[in-house]
Amino acid sequence: MTTLKSFKTRGRIALGALLLGALASSLWAAEPAAADGSATNAVPAAVKPHLTGAELYSIHCNRCHAERYPTERTAAQWKTIMLHMQIRANLPGKQARLILQYLQENSGR
Repeated sequence: MTTLKSFKTRGRIALGALLLGALASSLWAAEPAAADGSATNAVPAAVKPHLTGAELYSIHCNRCHAERYPTERTAAQWKTIMLHMQIRANLPGKQARLILQYLQENSGR
């Protein structure tokens, strides 16, 4: 028969193993020091993809409401909406411009 004490011990062992595994994987993934001894934090360009306006629109605008089709509004209406939503969604300027460009190019009007 298993006791509560043995469950607690097993839980502690499992938690310790999990933490040790996480530490080991983070050390394994860390970049080696540069030749001059300083650590490098450079991330390869392949890891930092440049997102398109459509992708940014899908990521940011779906957080709070259903995605709208670009054809639902005119280019001028999208400009007004994006001025408002850039502030509400706390979007960086470059991303807001890419989203606006996508919406205006696909507005169809």
